[in-house]
Amino acid sequence: MSKPIIEADNLGIRFVRNRRRQLRLREMFIHRGGRQPSASEFWPLRNVSFQIQPGEAVGVIGKNGTGKSTTLRLVAGVLIPDEGSITVRGEVAPLLELSAGFSNDLTGRENVHLVGSLHGLSPSYLKAKFDEIVDFAGEQVQKAIDTPVRHYSSGMKVRLGFSVIAQLQHPILLVDEVMAVGDAEFRKKCYETIERLLAEGRTLVLVSHNENDLTRFCTRGLYMDAGRLKVDGTVREALDAYNNVVRT
Repeated sequence: MSKPIIEADNLGIRFVRNRRRQLRLREMFIHRGGRQPSASEFWPLRNVSFQIQPGEAVGVIGKNGTGKSTTLRLVAGVLIPDEGSITVRGEVAPLLELSAGFSNDLTGRENVHLVGSLHGLSPSYLKAKFDEIVDFAGEQVQKAIDTPVRHYSSGMKVRLGFSVIAQLQHPILLVDEVMAVGDAEFRKKCYETIERLLAEGRTLVLVSHNENDLTRFCTRGLYMDAGRLKVDGTVREALDAYNNVVRT
């Protein structure tokens, strides 16, 4: 068997909450010289280990706040673990927070080139694929492509972001609730794109609350609860564990 394309070993990350940062000026004056609210830390993810082989399609399942998206951000390299290690043997196409890389002051056209170049796409490639990218994003985006992105709806930004990232040839595809945004036509395009990428042998890690999406694309499931990996099995086993908790 080849080496895992993604390997997490006792993965943990610590966040610090400092209530003092959220105090209003009046409250800070009252507390001055007296007792200050103390910083507190919490672990959204801890002692998590798993391996994903090339070509696998894995669903990450759990309630909100259980560490699913944090796991994807660690795989993507957006976050750095405080404990353990994460090894990723291949470039990552991150379909998460798709509008995060956009500059609101630039037009949609300019943002296509900005975001594409940030992910390693060449100017010549983006020029050749530009019409295809914009067409995928839909009629609303087409009409507004030379308008500053600050005037776009969140759905328009996500559709344009997906259209750019879907052009990447990277072997690992990370998807975080992207298909929950947009109309039925856009979701259909998303499904077709992901199915095509899987057929090409890409590796998929999908975070979703949609059982149909999870069973459609994934054969394996990781069920997360309170920052811990509780079930690593078939997608059905992970979904059953999740549903049992939701029903109680």
